[in-house]
Amino acid sequence: MEGQGGLKKWGVLVVVCLAIFIMVIDTTIMNVSISALVVELDTTVPAIQSVIAIYALIMASFMLFGSRMQDVMGRKRAFLFGVVLYGIGTFVASISWNIGVLLVGWSVFEGVGAVFMMPATATFLTAAYSGRDRAVAFGVWGGVAAAGAAFGPIIGGYLTSFYSWRWAFRLELLVVVVILIASVLLSGSKPTEKFRNLDFVGMALSSAGLFLIVIGILQLKNLGVWRAIPFFIGGGLLLLAIFFWWERRVRRAGGVPLVETALFGDRMFLVGNLVGSLQTAVFAGFLFIIPVFLQSVTGIGAFETGIALLPVSMAVFIVSIGGARFSAVIDSKYLVLIGMALGIWGTVMLRDIFGVETTAEMIIPGSVVFGIGMGLVLSQITNLTLSAAPEEEQTDASGVLNTTKQLGTSVGTALIGVVLLISIFSGLLTAVDASGYFEGMEREEIAAEIDRWVEKMETGTPEEIPAPVLAEAEQVADASISQAMRSSFDAILALLFIGFFASFFIPRVRREGGW
Repeated sequence: MEGQGGLKKWGVLVVVCLAIFIMVIDTTIMNVSISALVVELDTTVPAIQSVIAIYALIMASFMLFGSRMQDVMGRKRAFLFGVVLYGIGTFVASISWNIGVLLVGWSVFEGVGAVFMMPATATFLTAAYSGRDRAVAFGVWGGVAAAGAAFGPIIGGYLTSFYSWRWAFRLELLVVVVILIASVLLSGSKPTEKFRNLDFVGMALSSAGLFLIVIGILQLKNLGVWRAIPFFIGGGLLLLAIFFWWERRVRRAGGVPLVETALFGDRMFLVGNLVGSLQTAVFAGFLFIIPVFLQSVTGIGAFETGIALLPVSMAVFIVSIGGARFSAVIDSKYLVLIGMALGIWGTVMLRDIFGVETTAEMIIPGSVVFGIGMGLVLSQITNLTLSAAPEEEQTDASGVLNTTKQLGTSVGTALIGVVLLISIFSGLLTAVDASGYFEGMEREEIAAEIDRWVEKMETGTPEEIPAPVLAEAEQVADASISQAMRSSFDAILALLFIGFFASFFIPRVRREGGW
């Protein structure tokens, strides 16, 4: 490869980076466009939350299957199949007329497409480059992914504010066409496995288990189905336990399991996946609740929300790219611990600043500290986790890590979002009693009506609230959201503390001259 130059040499990297970029920016675009989606699709915040969580859930549930399909279809065919599905999804999402169509286009088609695309992006680079070129290629690949996460809110906010959120999907569709045309630069690989030999039982067990857990978390908001929630979550955990038993059985029988469960016998691999999933969970929850607050209480638009999120995104971007250098002098274990500690510090800084007088500028200091911490964890945890796996099991290890990170995104969006929504309603009951504005009205009915109004980002006119007290209702709603933000950050703190204490179990990697 060293003797080649220009497009012939780096064409594969360009195609792969285009693919990873559109997959990464998707969720960030959705987060800053929440209020526009609620209005245009006549839906609610919990519905948008579900769409985002299900998108990540589909990726988590089928990522290992997508990785195995490279062996069945060949690397290039699997990738192009995913690109076509992704393109169909972007088109359907761009013409969505209700939340159901958006769910099908974005969560399902794009989610399944990404399942086939994402594992192939890494194997294309492994096949195309070696030595120093491979290190450069993976560095650029990671940098583009981080840049997509950093600049996605600005891109999505700009398009939503000055054009339409639909243009984000239309531009993605254009990139999909470019990828398909440029795919002539990609090298294929011959199938090495038969479709009928895939572990379909394992795939069904893992997918159903993860699905039940996330759906159970999302249903916490609906008080009427609380009795069923333990069955959702408990059933999901039971299916995952059966899944691990099944995978061991397949391996003992000489088959090819979906997951090499022996990997989890390594402490570094187990803890690395736990810490990595917690890092993505808290960051996903953060990126969901901050736009809800800014657009509901402060009333700013999508573009201003993107600008408000830029400091935390840039902090994660810069530190995740440059943080790898720190491991030359400081043990990676301690860098992860420092990152988690900074995340906790930033969360504490943010927890008590939310109120009706809060401005976007006020969240910047805490957000930057939080972002530096998350970037520091991100810079170390992938290499630490994958280094625990033998060379011949790197593909399996990478698939598991991608799965747990996507699961973290799904659970984080679901759990932190549900804490926010439950806290808003409970806060409304207290605020309605304390306000004195609604005497003579049914407390629960008024609170429920304001809650429905909040779920629609305070758009339209609440039917059950008399016009003379509408302004007071808005004050009550804003105060309840502010209080709910504190509860949401308490949930983020709890997850960060779990990650912090789990990080103590990361084995040290001793280096000369370091500590």
